[in-house]
Amino acid sequence: MRKFGGVTSFLRAPGQGLWRDGSATERDNIAVVEVMTERLATEFWRALRKRLEAELRQEEIIIRAQQIVQL
Repeated sequence: MRKFGGVTSFLRAPGQGLWRDGSATERDNIAVVEVMTERLATEFWRALRKRLEAELRQEEIIIRAQQIVQL
């Protein structure tokens, strides 16, 4: 929040992913956090992803960016 001036988190009802791994069904919960900024700080997000993967013991964390066109 300090770096970008605000953040929105969608944590009350985390999404749930299910997929097959051989004969077992794998399950994962997801949380969505949204930050809006005028400039994409690529290195900041790359470092944050790596740190979170280590801290949360996750194989992979997805951080995605999308451009917004205000209409």
